[in-house]
Amino acid sequence: MAGHFEALPGGGAAVALDEVEVSILRSLAVQLMELIGPGDEPVEGEDPLAALFAEGPSEAPTDPALKRLFPDAYGDEDEELRAAAADFRRYTENDLRARKREDALAVVRSLDALSSSGEGGTVLKLTADESRAWLGALNDLRLTIGTRLEVTDEDEGGELYRLPDSDPRKPMVMAYLWLGALQESLVETLMP
Repeated sequence: MAGHFEALPGGGAAVALDEVEVSILRSLAVQLMELIGPGDEPVEGEDPLAALFAEGPSEAPTDPALKRLFPDAYGDEDEELRAAAADFRRYTENDLRARKREDALAVVRSLDALSSSGEGGTVLKLTADESRAWLGALNDLRLTIGTRLEVTDEDEGGELYRLPDSDPRKPMVMAYLWLGALQESLVETLMP
């Protein structure tokens, strides 16, 4: 089980993690929540239905990682598509941000609930719903780190993966690869 998820009865998953892995995952999830930003807190006395129809931003984020997490729906080839993308963003981005925050928060909460097995590690056991939240968060973390590292389709097996240990990007590349392996093994556990 070390290093990859295994299926549990009922649709859940389990993975053995050491204290360093728990710390790294928690730190990355907290950083992801900070990047996504805080959600809008409901105003006391506000109509709950009004909150459902609250408008979000109409402009794409300028941060490349946020742009990757919240891409334009229709591209920007012409004025009509840009207008449609702005409308789509206006009515969907707040919900998408909330879901991404909730997924990252689920990671933090499940890691905070762990107790060590005494030998520097523990087994994280997730329900089916927690597994789906983890899958979303792992995907968002990889997208964010990949964007920061400027990973492209052409990089598969490229120079980025053969960096010398002295390169300051090396720890993030290792985290990117590790998160990918975790994500892949979690996907496999969720497949019927």
